[in-house]
Amino acid sequence: MIIASYDADVLEQAFGIDMSGVEGLGTGAGWGRVAPGRVTDSHHHDETELFVVVSGQGDFVIDGERHPAAPGTVILFEPFESHVLENTAGAGGADLVFFTQYWRDAERAMTSATDPVRKGFGERPVFVFSTPPTPNGDLHLGHLSGPYLGADAFTRYQRMTGAEAYHLTGSDDYQSYVIGAARKDGRTPAETAAHYSAEIAETLRLMDIPLDQYTVTDQDPDYREGLKDFFGKVVASGEVAVAEHDALYDATTGQYLYELDVKGGCPGCARPTSGNICEECGEPNTVADLVDARSNLSEVAPRRAPAARWSLPLHAYAGEVRAHHRLGRVPARLRELADRLFRRPALDIPLTHPSGWGVEPREGDTEGQVIWVWPEMSYGFLHGIQSLGSRLGRPWKAADPTADWKIVHFFGYDNSFYHAVLYPVLYKLAFPGWNPDIDYHVNEFYLLEGEKFSTSRRHAIWGKEILNEDTVDSVRYFLASTRPEGLRTDFRRAAYEATLDETLIGTWQRWLNGLGARVVKHHDGTAPDAGNWTPEHTAFLAKLGSRLAAVTAALDNDGFSLAQAAAELDGIVADTVRFARAEGHLTDAPGWDSENRTATALELAAARLLAHAAVPVMPRFAGRLAAALGLDAPSTWPRTVDLLTPGTPVALADAVFFRPTTGSASAPTEPALTGWLTELARTVLRLPEDEAIAHRTLTQLAAGSLQAVTVQYQILDALDVDLTMDELLHGGTLSELAAVLAERAEPSAVAALTAGEDAR
Repeated sequence: MIIASYDADVLEQAFGIDMSGVEGLGTGAGWGRVAPGRVTDSHHHDETELFVVVSGQGDFVIDGERHPAAPGTVILFEPFESHVLENTAGAGGADLVFFTQYWRDAERAMTSATDPVRKGFGERPVFVFSTPPTPNGDLHLGHLSGPYLGADAFTRYQRMTGAEAYHLTGSDDYQSYVIGAARKDGRTPAETAAHYSAEIAETLRLMDIPLDQYTVTDQDPDYREGLKDFFGKVVASGEVAVAEHDALYDATTGQYLYELDVKGGCPGCARPTSGNICEECGEPNTVADLVDARSNLSEVAPRRAPAARWSLPLHAYAGEVRAHHRLGRVPARLRELADRLFRRPALDIPLTHPSGWGVEPREGDTEGQVIWVWPEMSYGFLHGIQSLGSRLGRPWKAADPTADWKIVHFFGYDNSFYHAVLYPVLYKLAFPGWNPDIDYHVNEFYLLEGEKFSTSRRHAIWGKEILNEDTVDSVRYFLASTRPEGLRTDFRRAAYEATLDETLIGTWQRWLNGLGARVVKHHDGTAPDAGNWTPEHTAFLAKLGSRLAAVTAALDNDGFSLAQAAAELDGIVADTVRFARAEGHLTDAPGWDSENRTATALELAAARLLAHAAVPVMPRFAGRLAAALGLDAPSTWPRTVDLLTPGTPVALADAVFFRPTTGSASAPTEPALTGWLTELARTVLRLPEDEAIAHRTLTQLAAGSLQAVTVQYQILDALDVDLTMDELLHGGTLSELAAVLAERAEPSAVAALTAGEDAR
């Protein structure tokens, strides 16, 4: 017998409250006490945990939803479910006492880890932000590959799973970099911001990135006053004050220096950086702490002098930031940055800067200064939610954020400090009762031919240069497959064109066209019903199921990776091409009609799966493929691999999903034997004289195995070249096979055949 009683005298600090253990029950167990006004730390673990409330009153808070906790309440948390217990009693109230048991169950933990309901967002609104671009220029592929494509694919997937998800961004008009662009363009900052904001919106449209909210901060009539209100709340916390700290000024003009107007060595990593943030290590600087600082406005070394600005002692909030990082999805890269920063003895961050471009705070203590655009952006996200809500008739207010909001941020690593360290602290100061639930998705730099994209060096490929209705799917696929997730990656035009020609056209489109041709030839252009199943058929269905699980995991919030999602899409095609090649040996063999129907039905199931799974990455391709399969545009995420309904019209044979790059190279000369081989194929397959077949494969032409054997013997007899059946059916187009034959045959035999062609 084991008897354990609650004893307040043996409690110790754990999980932000007071706990004691109970031994001998066969599971982990313990007593806990939550004092009035206190709350347990939010945490996730692999154990299943049971709570029994013994006395007191409070709430369990789970994903922003509150559930009452009263004496006699029992609640079971599945593995990995975040949970918080709060004592809602005021000062002088009673302790909330509970008993807990927890245990490990590997099967239950695995089920929970893959449970789409647990990983989903339920009924909560999900606000997905791609970091607002600076309107000092248009968007290039380096920009598009990161936050914007990532947020768009994430939002599309979440909607397909039933989430109420919205994609929001806007133009970050009050950046100091807009002033620099205005100088070069001979415009006012407002004119420059308005011009490039419109250009950015158009590029996003060309990239098939629709937005639910696009906030233009300098043109929104309610933005300035809302920002001043927010900043006032931060100041009213008493934690932000006007303080004098050293600043740098241009020695010739006397202009205050920050961001683009100054450069030097990063005080953290020593690499070259501009003012206020280091793109390499992600650490902020105060400008005055730059090593060997130099002004970009003159050749004279800048002078140092104190400046009184609204400042935040960020170093005092290490605990709050760490607690915030335990609540949502925060990559280790961001947590490491925060830990590195909080090892500094002090980290005083100016929240205002002297400037004539921006929004001045209402507080008159810093005349001639504006709210720094980076702290400003923390309000901008809330304002975007409010603006969206006003159009949708929803009660979302920037001044009153609520616990049920789920916020998801996509940004580059150089913005990590602002999003994941500074903003949670500002929210804590402005809204002490709000515990923002934010997930972070960060990307590294995307290089161009091995070097950083650079507007000033004209080393960039702008979105408008490459995007049109024929290229948008291939660009999205290539950017997804090479997206800089965890490390820097590279856009190389030759690699992009090779992917387009060899993967998307040479493999995906070739397979789909060939499948369509076989459906026309053997099933009158409609989807056949499956017949008898072989072990290979069931194994292939299971493999498609594994691919579905893998692409789902790649697009889910926990493990989101566009690069992995693109790889899984290609894997669906690669698996199916291998399957079709193996099954093709019996295409025309008598007595195997039932099994051949099953093989074709499974290929169509793979095409159907591809149409659904490709929506987040390649929405146009997905829609066109679905239409060619006789399906409506996919709107829900598949949970199973489904066969196409028998009798459904299939229009794949001549469908064009991707087109080769035009103007990149002159049209290649056809191999010498192309004419001879196409005529041979036309005769054996009984094709019309006017049908262009040189750039199609025998499989696409619906050649059966017996017809392929006939072509094989004719080639052997004429050229003494023995092509294998696999080479004939899957080795390339007739033109490509002609090139192979020309390489292997005796020159005299080639000359004799081509001479005969010329004579005709």
